[in-house]
Amino acid sequence: MDTAAADYRAFIGQSRTSEDFIAPFPPKALIAAFDTGDPEPKVGDPLPPVWHWLYFLDTAAQSKLGRDGMPTGGSFLPPIPLPRRMWAGTTFTFHDTPLRIGDQVRREQEVSSIEPKTGSTGPMVIVTQRSRIYGPSGLAITEERGSVFREDAKPGEKQKEPRPAPTDATWSKEIKPDPVLLFRFSALTFNPHRIHYDQPYVTSVEGYPGLLVHGPLMSLLQIELARRSNPSRKVARYSCRALAPVYDRAPFSVHARAESDGSVTTWIADPNGGLAQQGKVTFAA
Repeated sequence: MDTAAADYRAFIGQSRTSEDFIAPFPPKALIAAFDTGDPEPKVGDPLPPVWHWLYFLDTAAQSKLGRDGMPTGGSFLPPIPLPRRMWAGTTFTFHDTPLRIGDQVRREQEVSSIEPKTGSTGPMVIVTQRSRIYGPSGLAITEERGSVFREDAKPGEKQKEPRPAPTDATWSKEIKPDPVLLFRFSALTFNPHRIHYDQPYVTSVEGYPGLLVHGPLMSLLQIELARRSNPSRKVARYSCRALAPVYDRAPFSVHARAESDGSVTTWIADPNGGLAQQGKVTFAA
């Protein structure tokens, strides 16, 4: 790991810039997947917070994908030799220049940190990327996203039981994570990770008991519940971190709690009431 850490450090500060167009179809498709009943998006409509995840998609060539279906590293990200990867969490700041349908947009992205560690299940590497997204009026979103790379599951390895989720939500919603929802979200985000759609792979190779619900999908569901429960308020900041996996075998629930300081705490409870994700939404004054 010491040699690897030195090699990884060479990738810190790596950057890339990409451009995209905020087309109406991706939000229209997400509205259908989430079954919100919202009107069809039109040019000029503001893009809801975090829905920029429908753009700037990684389009690595098929020949550049690894065993898990994800792009192998080596240019922007280091070629980390740990085969399992998971979304760890994200922090967003939403500035005073929201993105709108029809905007030409630009993302400046860099690798901000790479941390080799040893956890209870063995070695891991945590990679953090920082992005700045600009619209026609300037900086719109600052985002910091973490990913965890881990070694293969050991024979007989069991997932650690999550701690109990809170039970004092102000607003709640149940979600049925069937394979169709997972497929649609993978398609919308051009996510080729096999843990979300390939049952034989995820159970026999990665050692999970079922298809995994996307971490970003659960993160989006949390901010959606918070903002829709506070329709007159503007989201200024949102942070969310993953704590435990959720599988497609039973419904899970999304929760949000109004706090005395005006913020909203959000979380995901797995089918057994375990805490799978937790977030915080802060609104503009």
